[in-house]
Amino acid sequence: MNISLIAHDEKKEDMLEFVSRYKHIFERHTLYATGTTGKRITEETGLPVHRFLSGPLGGDQQIGSKIAEGNMDLVIFLRDPLTSQPHEPDVTALIRLCDVHHIPVATNIGSAEVFVKSLK
Repeated sequence: MNISLIAHDEKKEDMLEFVSRYKHIFERHTLYATGTTGKRITEETGLPVHRFLSGPLGGDQQIGSKIAEGNMDLVIFLRDPLTSQPHEPDVTALIRLCDVHHIPVATNIGSAEVFVKSLK
């Protein structure tokens, strides 16, 4: 499966812990991520990650393009609901594309756990 991993700044540590915990599952899939998140995942876990631009610089939109083309199977987007994001319209557009194209999207650790455990 093609899996996108995105995390707002305040959720990056949660993403690193999550991917490390399920490394044995993620290593069987093709991973994509926005810039900093992807870099940190690779540094922390050694997993190969196809990196796009940082989210605010268009990385969310690049992942959205993959979704629109039918080339993404799952999106894990750990959002920070307590901090205003300057690129919130991009975030909303990405989630809308997931809905339009029937792509499962997890926006918190709880839903991400359910999706990843189903990949076993």
